Amino acid sequence: MTAPLTPPPPPHEHSSYQGGPVPPPVGAHAVGTAYRPQREQDGSGMMTELRQAAVTVVAVALSGVLLGVLWWRLAPSVPLVGDMIDGNWVVYLKDSEGEQAVGVDGTFTLLALAFGALSGLVVFLLRRRGGVPLVVALGVGGLLGSLLAWRAGVWLGPTQDVIAHAREAGKGVTFSAPLKLGAKGALLAWPVSALVVHLGLTGLFGPRDPDPYPQYPQHQQGPYGGKSA
Repeated sequence: MTAPLTPPPPPHEHSSYQGGPVPPPVGAHAVGTAYRPQREQDGSGMMTELRQAAVTVVAVALSGVLLGVLWWRLAPSVPLVGDMIDGNWVVYLKDSEGEQAVGVDGTFTLLALAFGALSGLVVFLLRRRGGVPLVVALGVGGLLGSLLAWRAGVWLGPTQDVIAHAREAGKGVTFSAPLKLGAKGALLAWPVSALVVHLGLTGLFGPRDPDPYPQYPQHQQGPYGGKSA
C-alpha cells in the first residue's frame, strides 16, 4: 500500500520556500501602517474644505454691498408730502393707492434671487465636488449678504427722519421716503436661490463616485483569474 501523494503547495507558499516575501491575504492590512496615511489625508482634506468654506462665507457676504447699492439705485421711490397742521408737521403718502412700496420689496427680492443664482454658479465652477461645509457656507454667506445689502441700502437711501426731511423740503413739497424692506422674508431669497442652483448643478454635472461593486461582463476574466459566470 503506497503513501498518499502530497499535493504541491500553492503559488504563494511555493514562493516562501524560495525565500521570497509572502503577500498578505486579500483584505488584510498591516497593523499601524495601513490606515495612518488615510487618516492624515482625511484630516488635511477636511481642513482644506473648512478653509474654502470660510473664504466662501466672506466673499459671498461682502458681495451684499453691491446688492445694496443696486437696490438703492433701482428701487422705486415712495413719494411723501409734508404739511403743517396746528403747528405740527405731518407726513403722509402722496399717492395712497400707489404700489411703490411693493416695488421696493420686489426689487430687493429679484436682485437677491439673481445674486443667489450667480453665487451658486460661481462656487460650483470653482469647486465642483461640493461638500457639506461648502454648502453650509454658501447658505450662511447668502444670508449675511442679504442682511448687509438691506442695511447698506437703507444707509445709502434717504434719511430715516421723515419729519426733518419734510421740514427741509418745505410744506407741500414731494420728497422720497426712506428705503424700507417690508417683507423680511425677502432676506431668504439669496441663500435659497444659491443652494438650489448649486445643488442642482452638482447633481447634474458634479463628479460621480466610483461603483464599489463593478460588474464584469460574461465570459471575461474575473478579478482573481477565473472566468465569471
